[in-house]
Amino acid sequence: MATIAMKFGGTSVADIDRIRHVATLVKREVERGNKVAVVVSAMAGETNKLVAWTNDASRPDGANHAALPDQREYDVVVAAGEQVTAGLLAITLNAMGIKARSWLGWQVPINTSAVHGSARIEGVPANDMKAAIEGGEVAVVAGFQGVAPGTRISTLGRGGSDTSAVAVAAGIGAARCDIYTDVDGVYTTDPRIVPKARRLEKIAFEEMLEMASLGAKVLQTRSVEIAMLHRVPTRVLSTFTPGVGGTLLCDEEDIVEKKPVTGIAYSRDEAKITLHKVPDRPGIASAIFGPLADAGVNVDMIVQNVSEDGKTTDLTFTCTRGELARALAAIETYAKTINYRDVTHDAAVAKVSIIGIGMRAHPGVAQTMFRTLADKGINIQVISTSEIKVSVLIAEEYVELAVRALHSAYELDTA
Repeated sequence: MATIAMKFGGTSVADIDRIRHVATLVKREVERGNKVAVVVSAMAGETNKLVAWTNDASRPDGANHAALPDQREYDVVVAAGEQVTAGLLAITLNAMGIKARSWLGWQVPINTSAVHGSARIEGVPANDMKAAIEGGEVAVVAGFQGVAPGTRISTLGRGGSDTSAVAVAAGIGAARCDIYTDVDGVYTTDPRIVPKARRLEKIAFEEMLEMASLGAKVLQTRSVEIAMLHRVPTRVLSTFTPGVGGTLLCDEEDIVEKKPVTGIAYSRDEAKITLHKVPDRPGIASAIFGPLADAGVNVDMIVQNVSEDGKTTDLTFTCTRGELARALAAIETYAKTINYRDVTHDAAVAKVSIIGIGMRAHPGVAQTMFRTLADKGINIQVISTSEIKVSVLIAEEYVELAVRALHSAYELDTA
């Protein structure tokens, strides 16, 4: 017997038939003797519909563009999708003879910060819910939502149900958290690009965190952060292919064989900005990146080149494509302070990354990447590294070629 958390995404609960299927998976765990908390997303497409309604409601009569809705009321509306799913699953479980009740974010409670629309979880005491679970009741928790100071409902941002699930697992002291989705685990890279990509039986928390932040869409980044912080063993499983073992997120020490590279990630959501002939003086980086931070631009890769005279520099950085216009506006606003000669930008770029805890013990990993790309005629525009990853910025048209070539170069095609 163990206490486990189970999470089901939007495609898993897309309609009543799928909710019934989810209920059978929950019932199976109960019949094994496990005590269960289930975290659910909204039915597929529901959150998008609710967001569209908030935008329409914010549009003054005759206006072409909606005003930004009050984020507190926005949270009230968009949190409704998960509430519907939680109630429907609890009803279904009870109809199957499994004692269950729904729990909303404020009832658990899932305590969050007051940043409505993208709140961060600050704690999940869950005392009443834990007592109910210990009494043999299945707790069906509405994901994606919590309660902000002042008892206002809050939401965690898109993909927040994964985060809810791991936080609930930590809060109730669960032995593990099983995240059910429409894929059967974490792969060495995107199988749509590399048909020979392999499902990983285990992946270290650190590796999954890098893969999630670098473009892999299997798990939300913050959910991996919480799993790593609280050491919650987390499995990625498919709702639709029962019997497949999935992928276990675990401590590095639990992985016996550490290959130099575990996986290849990529992101097309990249834009590059270069400031030319910036004065090379103390404080110039602050003058550039301070306004960008104030504008809410998340800067990623950065490279600086000093000119021959040592007086000026070219500075290149990347951000998401959605933040490109905001970044350019912030730079233009502070043009006189920064005193650059001109600025260029390019949104036809992509980031490709190699990730692996084995890099720590294997020299020459980066050289293999650079040589492989050079052999394919792919020019590297920007490089960034950490202890367990190397990322390069390349022209977007070469993404698939780069991913396939690197996957073969690091022998990820074979077990």
